[in-house]
Amino acid sequence: QVPLKPGRSLMDWIRLTKSGKDLTGLKGRLIEVTEDELAKHNKKEDCWICIRGFVYNVTPYMEYHPGGEDELMKAAGTDGTDLFDQVHRWVNYESMLKECLVGRMAVKPIAAPKGEGFKNEIIFIMLYSKTVLILIVFSKLLALDLLLQKIVNNVFGFYDWFQTDSLITIVIYTKQKDMNAELVTVDCQDRRLRAEIIVDDHSYLVEVGRYCNFACETFSLLVNIAEKVGKVEVVLKKKDNIHWKMLGQPLESHNTFIKRTDRGLFYRKCKLVSKMEVTHDTKLFCLMLPKSTHLRVPTGQHVYLKQIIAGTEVVKPYTPVLPFLPLDFKEPSCHTGAHIYLMIKIYSCGLFTQALDHLQIGDYISVSNPEGKFKKSQVQTSEDLFLLAAGTGFTPMVKLLNFALTEVSCLRTAKLIFFNKTEDDILWRNQLEQLALKHERFEVQFILSQPTKDWVGKQGKISSSLLSEFVKRSRKDSKVLICICGPTPFTEQGVQ
Repeated sequence: QVPLKPGRSLMDWIRLTKSGKDLTGLKGRLIEVTEDELAKHNKKEDCWICIRGFVYNVTPYMEYHPGGEDELMKAAGTDGTDLFDQVHRWVNYESMLKECLVGRMAVKPIAAPKGEGFKNEIIFIMLYSKTVLILIVFSKLLALDLLLQKIVNNVFGFYDWFQTDSLITIVIYTKQKDMNAELVTVDCQDRRLRAEIIVDDHSYLVEVGRYCNFACETFSLLVNIAEKVGKVEVVLKKKDNIHWKMLGQPLESHNTFIKRTDRGLFYRKCKLVSKMEVTHDTKLFCLMLPKSTHLRVPTGQHVYLKQIIAGTEVVKPYTPVLPFLPLDFKEPSCHTGAHIYLMIKIYSCGLFTQALDHLQIGDYISVSNPEGKFKKSQVQTSEDLFLLAAGTGFTPMVKLLNFALTEVSCLRTAKLIFFNKTEDDILWRNQLEQLALKHERFEVQFILSQPTKDWVGKQGKISSSLLSEFVKRSRKDSKVLICICGPTPFTEQGVQ
């Protein structure tokens, strides 16, 4: 993020969009935009960007963009969908930029292929691991659906279901021998069942609705996973003891196996059950998942919180933490998954965090499926682990540290170098100091940039000279992993 000028906050942008001012320059008209026309609008004072087929005049948004004008200009006059997805596909741009909508991209005519027998040609390319399947299909839609069904079955697996008088059991055969609870998310709400399985960077979905008649409000669903054979069972209680002729009406994305980035985020409403003070400006929020939801957030991954503020949908990412730092690492910690804990800094001028702080116990907020590319395998072979954190950049380190000290047998040292402004800003200081005393492999170093005269520890900002004191191998050829999280200037300087 970059510093914004006064009067350029998110709330200021929301006010501008509701002021009635013409933000498109077209006086309310929507037009069809050709590629040539889009390319003409590629300057800061005249900038159009296409996202998923819709064109927006982002010129008035330039000074309000948290990532700065230069980031927007990377997509000026072009299709910025891929760039948008790389940086923040979780943002509801449709809500944020609805008053900037210029129109839809013109559809380019597709020339028919020459030669007989090539009518209705459809080419499907599916990437899975290192295999590329290229299928040329000449068929009617019914035959096409059957073929796609076979593709999913051959590459991923398949699902089936059976019933008793009181239960429905859905069985998903994934063909994955390392399946675990973190890779499975199940929701049963609004007469819709949604079960998503993550396989590397792909997602498989079973999603049915309309005829679903589960007792979602009164019954906690049961998810059984046979890890060695990759079988996932979802067990739900029937609302009425009647025989079902079908599981439910297949929804649009039902029985699909696609890249995770192509799958839209899914949200469920979670209840705020507690809010505890961690420091003078940071609180630990405890959110309870619905009984009809199975969700585990993997180490190093995050969720998105969504709230409607002043009529605009606002979304922010947060990394779940543990409710506390376990001091006994003899066995892997077991968490039921019924709650999600979030350590959030409340900014005095922060629109979203102020809204969170004003939530009352019992209020609801929307929480997304887990997102992120971090994998535990990156840690499992590490001998020296260095965690560089600034402020709430500490939050992803909590689960990572717990996992490393619990389950990485080859780990020799784990060091947390924790940067803050003052002593009052240090999150879980007592817990970290107790952990360092309790566990010989763990060491913590607090570094302050604005210490009082009584501070006897290290001080300064992240630098080569400062890090060289702490980032040292335990032995000459040890395998090292360094993880960095904090404000953008901190992480960029840290990487350098």
